[in-house]
Amino acid sequence: MAKRSPKTSQKPDRAWQRMLSGRRLDLLNPSPLDIEIEDIAHGLARVARWNGQTEGDWAFSVAQHSVMVERLFAQLNPNAPRQWRLACLLHDAPEYVIGDMITPFKAMLSSEYRDVEKRLETAVHIRFGLPGELPQWVHAAIKRADKLAAFIEAVQLAGFTEPEARLAIARPRSVPKMRIKPQPPREAAEAYIRRFRYLGGKTG
Repeated sequence: MAKRSPKTSQKPDRAWQRMLSGRRLDLLNPSPLDIEIEDIAHGLARVARWNGQTEGDWAFSVAQHSVMVERLFAQLNPNAPRQWRLACLLHDAPEYVIGDMITPFKAMLSSEYRDVEKRLETAVHIRFGLPGELPQWVHAAIKRADKLAAFIEAVQLAGFTEPEARLAIARPRSVPKMRIKPQPPREAAEAYIRRFRYLGGKTG
């Protein structure tokens, strides 16, 4: 009897994750209605940047990184409307579901991973009143602030020398005087939500 060929495109048995809010977020077809800022803040505050390879008693979380990136974005773009600053704060929001991956490893992943990440990002934007696709200048400005934050983290927390960080991450024209220190998860989550509300984010 001939063997059956394995099914390669079979839909997974379960593609959703239950959040502490009670929401069930479908990773393959995420609905904006199943996204809550409290879930995002809680999750990001427990996701470590640099795979946890940073100095300090706590991991430097994606929540804390996101708040820092938004502040840098505001410094670099002082006339940017608050909606784009909110988009910047939310730039890593999908990682509350799929986690953070260091750049060298992410570059090796298939397009399917990036498709899931993009769908989650779009759902987050729509949930909080932002366009699903950001203007190109906003995307580029967020990326610039993100790289600057990564440079600061690399030198202050991840053991890089400045020359190493310039080669591996970016060559910033100038680096603001900023000292960073990892926060406990609860504090990082609370700071994230405070910034979200300050920027006009709505939870209702």
